[in-house]
Amino acid sequence: MGLFGRRTAPPARPSTEEAREGTTPRSEHATSRLWSDGFGRVGTRSLQILAVIAVIAVFGYVGTRLTLVVIPVLIALVLSAAIYPLVSFLRRRGLPSLLATWISLLTLVALLSGIVWLVVRAVVDQWDELQTQALDGFDSLQTYIQDLPFQITDEQITSVRESALSLLQSDAVGSGAIAGVSQTADFVAGFFIMIVVLFFFLKDGPAMWEFLLRPFEGHRYERGQRVGAATVSTLGGYVRGTAIVAFVDAVGIGIGLAIVGVPLVIPLSVLVFLLAFIPLVGATVAGILAALVTLVAVGPIEALIVVAIVVVVNQLEGDFLQPIVMGRTLRLHPLVILFALTAGTVLVGITGAVLAVPIAASIWRAIQVWDGPDLPARFARKKKRPETV
Repeated sequence: MGLFGRRTAPPARPSTEEAREGTTPRSEHATSRLWSDGFGRVGTRSLQILAVIAVIAVFGYVGTRLTLVVIPVLIALVLSAAIYPLVSFLRRRGLPSLLATWISLLTLVALLSGIVWLVVRAVVDQWDELQTQALDGFDSLQTYIQDLPFQITDEQITSVRESALSLLQSDAVGSGAIAGVSQTADFVAGFFIMIVVLFFFLKDGPAMWEFLLRPFEGHRYERGQRVGAATVSTLGGYVRGTAIVAFVDAVGIGIGLAIVGVPLVIPLSVLVFLLAFIPLVGATVAGILAALVTLVAVGPIEALIVVAIVVVVNQLEGDFLQPIVMGRTLRLHPLVILFALTAGTVLVGITGAVLAVPIAASIWRAIQVWDGPDLPARFARKKKRPETV
């Protein structure tokens, strides 16, 4: 015994009756029975679920308070997974790692900047035309409204027309932009944070993941490697596949809008491309906006034609193109996608709606390789007998 050791009392021996029966003291029996029956197991699981929900709620609260950092990092993660194959390709061609990273990053920034410039330029060039056609559209709608089964007076139509005219000719857009200076500053700051984080993800992404896996060894380290590879593959495949599908949708609908004679074809086509990254509802919203612009700028017949064009393009994309391009990347039930969209939108708005589905898909893919390359986590495994309903 050491100098500062403390003598401990020997454990109490069970009584002769307890030793003879091979049992533990009665208090331990009572506690064991209390937590081993049905209600005890339900209580234990309930406490565990509450603890998990509390941890998720804390992380969610912190994330919503730090959106200026969290959102750019998530966007950088998704974009790096999407364009990392280009970095790998350039490195295999013999380019230094730093040069390959800069080329990929500048290519992405140039592409995003070109899209923004294209939209702004098209809106500026065609705004006067849209203003004139919108007012003419209101005038032409007056003759159609008079035949409706419910009564709409000329005074109401004139009031709506004057309101639209004052809106189109006012400086509401400029004043709104001035009022949103702080939001613009946050956007610029977040954009630069995203660019910096994206640069380091592209340059040192694998090294960063290896650093995070340092505490793990053996099968836990192999699991971390599988989860990381599956997450990056799912995120990258989702973004690249969705971009291809969105581009085809934008081109198809844009050609249809140009044939019909709708103004602002380029901004509407870009809007179709961007909204395609929101599953389930994005294509519908884009079609509604295109039809509304056509209605007020050209006429109701042309608006119906645009609706037909949107429906045909979306059907072709959903039945033929998306299964080929996306493959098995997005293996989520539509109800799960809807829940993810709702949660993401409630938490962080439109950005959450865009990021929620790929993040949910990557989490599900990580679960699928949790115990092996083709062995999901225990709770996600299929039953040995066929699952029938």
